[in-house]
Amino acid sequence: MPHPIHLTTIRFPEIQLATRDAHKLRGYFGNLFREHSPLLHNHLESGEAAYRYPLVQYKVLNKVPTLVGINEGADLLINLFLQIKNLQIGSQAFPVLQKNIESKTVNIGLSDDLHTYRFTTLWMALNQQNYATYLAEDEPQRAKHLKAILTGNVLSFFKAMSYHATANIMVSLKINTEKETQFKNNTMLAFEGEFVTNTLLPGCIGLGKSVARGFGTISGNS
Repeated sequence: MPHPIHLTTIRFPEIQLATRDAHKLRGYFGNLFREHSPLLHNHLESGEAAYRYPLVQYKVLNKVPTLVGINEGADLLINLFLQIKNLQIGSQAFPVLQKNIESKTVNIGLSDDLHTYRFTTLWMALNQQNYATYLAEDEPQRAKHLKAILTGNVLSFFKAMSYHATANIMVSLKINTEKETQFKNNTMLAFEGEFVTNTLLPGCIGLGKSVARGFGTISGNS
């Protein structure tokens, strides 16, 4: 049975950034509104990182700075929308002359139909532990490994949305490109590709590692 969630997206269409600037967006808004909610920077009051699915995500999609909020994060972005007057990205200051907000309810969950999704930003599937394992595997093992990781990513998203899948999640994954990317001064392997699954997922949410910084954003059903 479909499970509704609240999704809010804020875009700044007159400002153009590089995809790699998503983490600077996160840093700017996390500091600007730090007193409002830890959801904006995904850290605990102690300063430690909160290991949970981020309900506010920062992305640069087709060069457009984009904020995505889910459930409590969606409500939070609505409340802060009118307060966003400027963007400070590194040494550059951008006055916000135009911003668009979209807030809607979307359904997630298992589906009787198959749905196709594409990663519009690099999917960071591996961590430092399983990266070495992945490199030692042959191609069939790698494909099986990544498929299992993606299935786990979908399950983690569902769990964060308080949705329990009552049947098996099916995933067919096609990797188009492997790319090295810099993350916290480490070189990591990330992927471009698409997948087919028997689940409903909203476009613009992220799957995998570092989704708060824009990695693993999907397009497809919304």
